[in-house]
Amino acid sequence: MAEADRLKSVLRGTTLHDASRRENSAEHSWHVALHALVLAEHAARPVDAGRVVTMLLLHDLVEIDAGDNPIHGVSDPAKQEAEEKAAADRIFALLPPDQSRHLRALWDEFEAAETDDAIFAKSIDRVQPVLSNLATGGGSWPEYRVTRDQLETRVGAKVSRGAPAIWDGIKARIDAWFAGRGA
Repeated sequence: MAEADRLKSVLRGTTLHDASRRENSAEHSWHVALHALVLAEHAARPVDAGRVVTMLLLHDLVEIDAGDNPIHGVSDPAKQEAEEKAAADRIFALLPPDQSRHLRALWDEFEAAETDDAIFAKSIDRVQPVLSNLATGGGSWPEYRVTRDQLETRVGAKVSRGAPAIWDGIKARIDAWFAGRGA
């Protein structure tokens, strides 16, 4: 538990809704877990909200070692994946063996995004930063030079896979933001 506290010091690219500062990864994990509880009824297929919440509370623990790599930032995906797997090996090994196996399996399931629960969890993980950026007049999008096409391919495709109604519900807001910028 003390190791997990370190997640509070990992800053992310996304700001809080009041734009006062960047959120940390612990705040993000809590916020996406809450999103999952509230939005589970909008999953493309039935999901176990408890499993989804657990995945979302665990999914970024690896950032304690690997740091946050913003989706619109520049990073080497193969290097990032290797760093995150090594971090998962270390962090989950801190737990008793039964807990370690169980929680690591959920983390692996989230990463693979093949089950209905994991697909929805990945969708919600992508939705929360979009909503934060919209709440702050674009937030970090200008800094990362995000285009509408990038948002659709890097975010929309994943959200649509697990929660198409949610993506459909926020597309108009996204389009309005880009239209307001002449993009």
